Amino acid sequence: MNKNDNNYKSFFIKLISISFAIIIIINIVFNLTLADRLDKIDKIFSIYELNERKNLKDKLLNDIEKSLDKDEIINKEDKVIILKLFKKLKKEFKEIELSEK
Repeated sequence: MNKNDNNYKSFFIKLISISFAIIIIINIVFNLTLADRLDKIDKIFSIYELNERKNLKDKLLNDIEKSLDKDEIINKEDKVIILKLFKKLKKEFKEIELSEK
C-alpha cells in the first residue's frame, strides 16, 4: 500500500510539472509569434480614435509636402503602370457612356 501511494504521488508530481511546462511553452510561443500581430491589429483599430486619426493625417500631410519638394514624385516604372491603368479606366468609362446612350 505504501509503495502504491508513492507511485501515485510520483505520478501526480510528474503530471503537474509536465502540465506547467506545457503551459509555459504555449505562453512563450504565443507571446513570440502572435503578440506582434495583435499589436498591428490594435494599431489598425486605433484609427477610430481621434488622436490617432490626427497623427495619421499629420503624417500624411508631411509626406505629401516632402514629395512636392522632389523633382519626381513617382519613379518611371510606377508612372508606366499608372498610365496603363488610367488608359484602361478611361476606356471603360467611355464604354459605359456609350451603353447609356
